[in-house]
Amino acid sequence: MKEYKLTINGNEYAVAITDIDDAIAEVEVNGTPFKVEIARPAKSKPVSAIKVNKPAQVEANISRPASSGTETVISSPLPGVILEVVVKDGDVVKRGQKLMVLEAMKMENAIEATTDGKIISIKANKGDSVLEGAPLIIIG
Repeated sequence: MKEYKLTINGNEYAVAITDIDDAIAEVEVNGTPFKVEIARPAKSKPVSAIKVNKPAQVEANISRPASSGTETVISSPLPGVILEVVVKDGDVVKRGQKLMVLEAMKMENAIEATTDGKIISIKANKGDSVLEGAPLIIIG
């Protein structure tokens, strides 16, 4: 496994390449898994393009235990840093309730529940840098 620290637009990301199989690389960015498709040009040229599937697309491919209801993934609307996590696993939340605070572009943004339900999983912690579309919380 190769690990890198990248700074993109002033935000730091911990990137780990966990597996490369032909033209598909499995990477983790701040703990969020991505499948990256590498466009392979002619052998004499360097790699010219990389296509990244957004976290929401990766999440759809992960099998989860069957549940009686549907699950809602609350994703990051912008790249930024998690300043505060207001809820914990197992909490019951109502639509519109504040779940997290995300600092993006020098502003604090409240991340709110889009549905009533119970917190199944918290995917980002205080201090984590997240990308746009990264899953933050799963409500069931």
